[in-house]
Amino acid sequence: MDNDNALKGVFLRLTSPQILTEVIAIVLAGLIALAGAQMVRAWHRKYLATSTTARQDVWQLRVLEGAALLAPFLVALIVLLVIRWGLVLLGNATAAIDTALQLTTALVLVRLGTYLLRIMMGPESWMRAWESRITFILWLIIGFSLVGWLDKVESTLNRINIIPGKAFSLWALLKGLVIVTAFVVVSSLIARAFERRVMRLEQLAVSTRIGVSKFTYFLLVGLGIMLGINAAGVDVTTLNVLTGAIGLGLGFGLQAIASNFVSGFVLLMDKSIKPGDVISFTGHTGTSTENFGWVQELRGRYVVVRDRDGVETLVPNQNLITNSVINWSYSDQRVRIRLPVMVSYDDDPEVALKLLFEAVEHHPRILRDPPPVTRLMAFEDYGMRIEVRFWIADPMNGVNNVRSDVNRAIWKIFRAHGVKIPVAQRELRMLEKAPPPRITQPPQTGREGEADLDDHAD
Repeated sequence: MDNDNALKGVFLRLTSPQILTEVIAIVLAGLIALAGAQMVRAWHRKYLATSTTARQDVWQLRVLEGAALLAPFLVALIVLLVIRWGLVLLGNATAAIDTALQLTTALVLVRLGTYLLRIMMGPESWMRAWESRITFILWLIIGFSLVGWLDKVESTLNRINIIPGKAFSLWALLKGLVIVTAFVVVSSLIARAFERRVMRLEQLAVSTRIGVSKFTYFLLVGLGIMLGINAAGVDVTTLNVLTGAIGLGLGFGLQAIASNFVSGFVLLMDKSIKPGDVISFTGHTGTSTENFGWVQELRGRYVVVRDRDGVETLVPNQNLITNSVINWSYSDQRVRIRLPVMVSYDDDPEVALKLLFEAVEHHPRILRDPPPVTRLMAFEDYGMRIEVRFWIADPMNGVNNVRSDVNRAIWKIFRAHGVKIPVAQRELRMLEKAPPPRITQPPQTGREGEADLDDHAD
């Protein structure tokens, strides 16, 4: 009976004119906020599509993005303040409006904090994918605390034991996740700041800077996870079985991944491959121009190689360690190119060699030191094989395009001077089949006839 009276009292209170007025005001504020948010976002998209300044000024772009994200909450906050002012003038109660104002203010601060945190961690961090979820969880916790429900929720979740017979409740698990996440976020911020500091050190090689920053990032994040677990009240020594299982998995099921990670650190430390190098590799298919390309990024598991067709190939680090790799710019970016040409025996080889030199003499990418040279290499079955050799200093701008330019120049200058490029020819002889030999019987002698007569006489 008491419970029925309590429920009836709550119902009567919720359906009172004062409470209904405040609820309608809150719903109205929410609708106005949604409409205002749509208008602000539409303006933001139109501004980005038509203005070039937003693309050039990074800070202006970030301010506009933050304003678009906070627009619905700020509009709701302003509308609630106006409604509360009107209710105060009319002499109505504002308890529900005050609670809504507190919750909206908390949401604005949490959303702003997560947005700033995402900017500090960088555009490629995991925070971008989890930004909305983290905002909702933090606001939910703060909202329960403001309303006064957090103690009741904590006591309820404390009574739910996840592991039977162990004093490990659902509240302890959630608290531990929050603490570990906080430690990971802080360690990520420290690692990102250290990475930006290291990447500005011009006296270090690019590969060394990347290796130091990657190693520091993994070390700090791992340390943050361990400290967070310890701060959550979990004894780290009880994780020996778990770490043993992880080590066993790395040894068997994850050995390829572990090998790629180790190979990545080896590539970074020995500086054999670094961003900007021109490489061609074997033992791996995928690029469209004979496994030739430019190193774009060095990742923990793979290397990004981009070829001249714009195709980006993710080459596992282990392949670059175990297979042969040609680094065209390892110690010196100069590369020698050889172009063989066949000329007819009817032509003078000295004239052909002189024309080869003239064909490469004026190309802008061919070096003058060392100068181009021509050689008579061999006398083949259907012509003389001559060769021109020259050096270029920028293989990152392409090698085959230089080959094409020189081949076209050779073709034009040979035709202008009447030098012929022979084509391999073959002769076929059709032989008639000889008739088979005739077989004749040997002639009989006179002695054999006499023997026959003698036998007949007997």
